[in-house]
Amino acid sequence: MKNNVDAVYIHIPFCEQICAYCDFCKVFYNKEYVNRYLNALEKEINSNYKGDVITSLYIGGGTPSSLSIDELIYLFDILKVFKLSKDCEITMEANVDSLSSDKIKLLKDFGVNRVSIGVETIDSKLQDVLERRTSKDKVISCINNLRSVGITNINVDLIYAIKEESLDDLKRDLDFILSLDVPHVSTYSLIIENNTKLKIKGIDNIDKSLDREMYDMISKILKENDYIHYEVSNFAKNNYQSKHNLKYWNNLHYYGFGVGASGYLDSIRYTNTRSITNYLKGKTVLDKEILTLKDKIFYEIMLAFRTNRGIDKREFKSKYNVNIEKLFNYKELVKNKVLEEDIRSLKVSEEYFYVLDDVTLRFIETLQTNVSFDIMN
Repeated sequence: MKNNVDAVYIHIPFCEQICAYCDFCKVFYNKEYVNRYLNALEKEINSNYKGDVITSLYIGGGTPSSLSIDELIYLFDILKVFKLSKDCEITMEANVDSLSSDKIKLLKDFGVNRVSIGVETIDSKLQDVLERRTSKDKVISCINNLRSVGITNINVDLIYAIKEESLDDLKRDLDFILSLDVPHVSTYSLIIENNTKLKIKGIDNIDKSLDREMYDMISKILKENDYIHYEVSNFAKNNYQSKHNLKYWNNLHYYGFGVGASGYLDSIRYTNTRSITNYLKGKTVLDKEILTLKDKIFYEIMLAFRTNRGIDKREFKSKYNVNIEKLFNYKELVKNKVLEEDIRSLKVSEEYFYVLDDVTLRFIETLQTNVSFDIMN
């Protein structure tokens, strides 16, 4: 049976500035390449999109807002091929420096109803570490401009655990974000990735104990201000959870288009090339993972445990034709309050979100030794 696909991710790799921490698939904005890239993107979409009705469309990057007005018009013309539901969530990532009033009006005209802004930090010394600049006034002005055209579903990204950052520094960043009164906040502990400027400079991650203190502070302050900690790194006001990202965490199927994008269709998870040169030549897919039933179940667990909803046991039974307690002997984790269980759900206790990878590994290690995935269905 063909799986329903109702989500699309579009990757725009161009940036006007390369931040010191970023290991996403990105290149410096170059007008010569943008139209060629959009041509290649259009070909990939038209060759692979099967006419599904789409309920979430996410335009990420890179910095999609770095495109000019004409380039954005071309992009949105390409995206008109998608059959969008009436309530489709259409998100675009942006930086305040490149999201002009004219671009905001254009987003509204083309139906964008959610914008994700990379603020990261407003502390000048921490911005020096990250090699980015974002002024308070520009952030406030950008958000006011979005609201003025009716785009009120706004996410702000926060990066913490930056070298030399203190708890007081973090508190000031949080206070500023709270003053914006946006309905969604994404928070990311800075990880020094290979092939980034920070790694090349020899900058290390901060002490784990301080990282944990910062994580707990963020959770406490945001929850005190009516944000729901609905995913390990994400907080939202009621009814403002990201529909698109929930597709990922609920292990649902989605298209991924563009250089470096990934997708999940039927039993295949795929990743596109990170080479712009190859992508422009039409060599799109770099890697395919054909999933076994065991793989699908493990993905289901790893992704669902990221959320405050956890695993819906009835949905799990419907998907895999087996009760989860028949597969895993996890009752000791429940007894020790690492997991929480009721008649409907099984989830990680919030206090263990910070060590989620360890919890997930411990859970998977409780797999019953007599399970045969070959005969489950």
